Amino acid sequence: MADGVRDIVLREMAPDELILIETIHATAFGRDEEARLPHAIISAGHDVISVVAVDGDYFVGHALFTALEGAEKALALGPVAIVPDRQGEGIGARLVRHGLDLAQQRGWRSVFVLGDPAFYGRLGFRANLAKGAIVPWAGPNFQALELVPGALAGWAGMLVYPDAFGANDEQD
Repeated sequence: MADGVRDIVLREMAPDELILIETIHATAFGRDEEARLPHAIISAGHDVISVVAVDGDYFVGHALFTALEGAEKALALGPVAIVPDRQGEGIGARLVRHGLDLAQQRGWRSVFVLGDPAFYGRLGFRANLAKGAIVPWAGPNFQALELVPGALAGWAGMLVYPDAFGANDEQD
């Protein structure tokens, strides 16, 4: 198992690989909503970092980072998916770290995620850093990571996700 993880290539997704990405999300989540989300975001032309984990010819994971409005140079992380037969091998953490490294190199200042605090906490995400964000899903599972120390210090306000996330549908 460890040898297979070392052989995995982490890289940015090529435009013609979007259909493969949808398949990863559909198999990982067992429903179409998450499978359609990356396609909707990417095809709408949003500023994204889309990274894949590839083992030989087999795509085993995908993570999407999407530009947000609100906090300066902020990204949303998600969805993140690993095919079921490769979950639990550390691929997801490596894939997210790879995307975070690219984001930092490209001048992004912070990343927000809605997800399991146990998993994302190991990667440096903290709920207290996201407390200033006004979003429909605020709470302990909504977390942030500063790519630039102090990037979210004193910041509070509306965090606007692309329409594909359905955030506008959730608000009353």
